[in-house]
Amino acid sequence: MSNPELPFPTRSEAPLRDDTRPGFRTKTMATRLTPGELAEVEATAESAGQSLAEWLRETALHAARQRPADPIELLLAEVWALRYTLLNLFHSKAKAASEGTQFLPDSIVKIRDQADAMKLQKAHKVLADFLALTCTNRVEK
Repeated sequence: MSNPELPFPTRSEAPLRDDTRPGFRTKTMATRLTPGELAEVEATAESAGQSLAEWLRETALHAARQRPADPIELLLAEVWALRYTLLNLFHSKAKAASEGTQFLPDSIVKIRDQADAMKLQKAHKVLADFLALTCTNRVEK
């Protein structure tokens, strides 16, 4: 038994490339959840006023962008935090001494927390600035 020829193409003749529709999301991810997990995720998306797909995409991208892309970025973040902490500790101690006040332990915790809150963002910016400068220098040569 032979297959009859259809009067229309069964597959698109367009090439399967990512740049076919630039700016459009063309890739899909899948995961398995228990019914309880699915209900929890759906409720969270609904309470955020987003569709499930929107909420999952935003949450996944936020998590991916919060952690360093590579160990170099993590190391740079820690070096930046150490520099920030030391400079602020020295400055705060010198300021307290010049004003005749005490340098309180809570100040140390506050400085540490500030450094931890900013370190990944600052390391990312330092790397981006460095890479932009490097690319600019290569083009000029």
